[in-house]
Amino acid sequence: MDPPGLDLTRLAAYLEDQGLTRGPLTAELITGGKSNLTYVVRDATAEYVVRRPPLGHVLATAHDMGREYRVMTALRDTPVPVPRTYHLCTDPEVIGAPFYVMEHVAGERPPMTPALAHELIDVLAALHSIPPESVGLADFGRPDGYLERQVRRWKKQLDASRSRDIPGIDELFQRLSRDIPRSGAPAIVHGDFKLGNTLIAGGKVRAVLDWEMSTLGDPLTDLALFLLYGDEAIDLDSEEKGEMANPEEIVAHYAEATGRDVSRLGWYLGLACFKLAVIAEGIHFRYTQGLTVGEGFAEIGEHVGRLVARGLTEV
Repeated sequence: MDPPGLDLTRLAAYLEDQGLTRGPLTAELITGGKSNLTYVVRDATAEYVVRRPPLGHVLATAHDMGREYRVMTALRDTPVPVPRTYHLCTDPEVIGAPFYVMEHVAGERPPMTPALAHELIDVLAALHSIPPESVGLADFGRPDGYLERQVRRWKKQLDASRSRDIPGIDELFQRLSRDIPRSGAPAIVHGDFKLGNTLIAGGKVRAVLDWEMSTLGDPLTDLALFLLYGDEAIDLDSEEKGEMANPEEIVAHYAEATGRDVSRLGWYLGLACFKLAVIAEGIHFRYTQGLTVGEGFAEIGEHVGRLVARGLTEV
């Protein structure tokens, strides 16, 4: 039986024409519908990963297969571990949406430990130290005005999902808007760097995944979001459970590895709080409208106030 969103007969014929697979395929869905859909696909001798946008109508800019494929292909021979990419199909007629094929990397997502946090920061520092032009990504984004656009973007998202009074969230937006830092040299930004978006084996990062929000911008946004995901008081992402390293040590380690000025990190933490609060409020709004499927949505709205309060202490 075909998994949702993947016509295996059409896919098998297409991939055989590309010289990637031979004969019938089997597949299983390994990531469900909040983000891009990911499948392990097998023929008689090999296995691959196929990734496509979610089912239904989605914004192409939010689920751009070409963007993910391009950045992982560009990073192939760098210190940042990524799956090897094999093929990008932009024709939606094959399976109903664009998709790409990449290597299946063996690994797991263990609980966070201080040693693992340092390993992740080493990978993040390596990413941010790659000159974009050296890997063909000089035109991958618009770094000028990146922070201003981030603040405006998440305010627009907030306004689109307002359904209740959220004390302090407009004040947080105003504080962020009034005092936007001056960014250093632009870097390749992952956009959602966390333990849950990596595969680990033997205490080492074997692959960084989920590049759908990647661009060129201010790398301290990645660092701040990583720190926030590891804050047990926030507890927004169950994949980040475990013992995080001391945040001051993490920041110092990153600064030494990259040479970046981290003196304004509080502002970036405030932006990360604002971003996650808006995302959580959007999920809460959809939940109240009966538009979510599955479990774990009833409590998501409770995180919003804690995120706003934390953000106000940082900015």
